[in-house]
Amino acid sequence: MSDENKEQWQMRLIEKVSLAAVEEQRRARRWGVFFKSLIAIYFFGVLWMAYEGGLDGDVVHTGPHTAVVELSGEIAEGGETNAALVIEGLQAAFKDKDTKGVILQINSPGGSPVQAGEINDEIKKLRTKYPNTPIVSVITDICASGGYYVAAATQSIYADKASLVGSIGVRMDGFGFTSLIEKVGVERRLLTAGEHKGFLDPFLPVVEVEQEHMRTVLASVHQQFIRVVKEGRGDRLKDNGQIFTGLIWNGEQSIKMGLIDGLGSSQSVATEIIGAERLKNFTPHPDIFERVSNRIGASVASNLGRVLLQQGATLK
Repeated sequence: MSDENKEQWQMRLIEKVSLAAVEEQRRARRWGVFFKSLIAIYFFGVLWMAYEGGLDGDVVHTGPHTAVVELSGEIAEGGETNAALVIEGLQAAFKDKDTKGVILQINSPGGSPVQAGEINDEIKKLRTKYPNTPIVSVITDICASGGYYVAAATQSIYADKASLVGSIGVRMDGFGFTSLIEKVGVERRLLTAGEHKGFLDPFLPVVEVEQEHMRTVLASVHQQFIRVVKEGRGDRLKDNGQIFTGLIWNGEQSIKMGLIDGLGSSQSVATEIIGAERLKNFTPHPDIFERVSNRIGASVASNLGRVLLQQGATLK
C-alpha cells in the first residue's frame, strides 16, 4: 500500500471512529431524555392523583354523599372481585359519617356461591348495624347468578332497560375424554382409597350413581339460592315458575317479574332515591403509587419496546 493510500485509509478510519463516537453520544442523550421524561411523567402523575383524589375524587371531597362500592367481574376468592375486597369497601362506606346511602354497583356474571354468600351475609349485618343508611343495588351490564345472590340482600335493585338479570341456578362443568384416550392408546391409571374418590374423573366413564349424587348436591345449593332470593325480594317476586330455572331477562322484563324495582343508573338513584347526588367511591384500590404505575406502565412498556426495536441493529 502506497503512503498516499495508507494516509487515505487512516483518514477514513478516523472519520468512521469519530462518527461512531458522535452517534454514541446522541444515543446516550436520547436515552437520558427518555428516562428523564419518564421520571417527570411519574412525578406529575403522582401530583395529579394526589390533587384529584384518584378517579373517584374520594380524597379531596367531603360532605354528604352517596357511597358507591363496585362489584365487577367474576366473584372468586383470590380474584380481583372477592368477598374480602367488597366487604372492605362496604364497611368503609357505611362507617363514613357523611354517607347518606350506599350503592352496590354490580356488573358481574356470577361466580363462587361461597364468596357471594359471604357478601350477602355482610350486607344483612350492615343493614342491621346502620338501619338509617339505605343500601341499593344498581346493575350496569349484567347481574347474573352469584351477582344476583349478592343484590338480593340489598333493600332495592335498579338496572338499565337493557341490563341482563337473573340466571338463578347452579351449574357444574366438565368434559369426558374416555373415547379419546382409547383412540390414542392411553392407559388410565388411578389409585384411590374410597369407593367414589375418583368420581367424575374426565378420563373414566360416567357412573350414574355418582352423577345423581352431584345432582342432589347442586339441587341443595340451588334451594339455598332460592331461599336467599325469596327472603330478600319477598312479596315483590311475581308468581312465575320461570324465575328459578336459570333463565335470564332484560331490565324491563325483570321489573315485571319482581327481580328489580325499577330502571335507573347510579347517578339517578343517588339523586332521586337516596337524596345525595354526589357520588363517592369506596371500592378498595391499590395505593396511589401503584395506581400511577399501573396507568403509565403500559405506555412506558410500549415506548420502551419501540426504542429497543429502533436501536436493535446497533446494540451488538
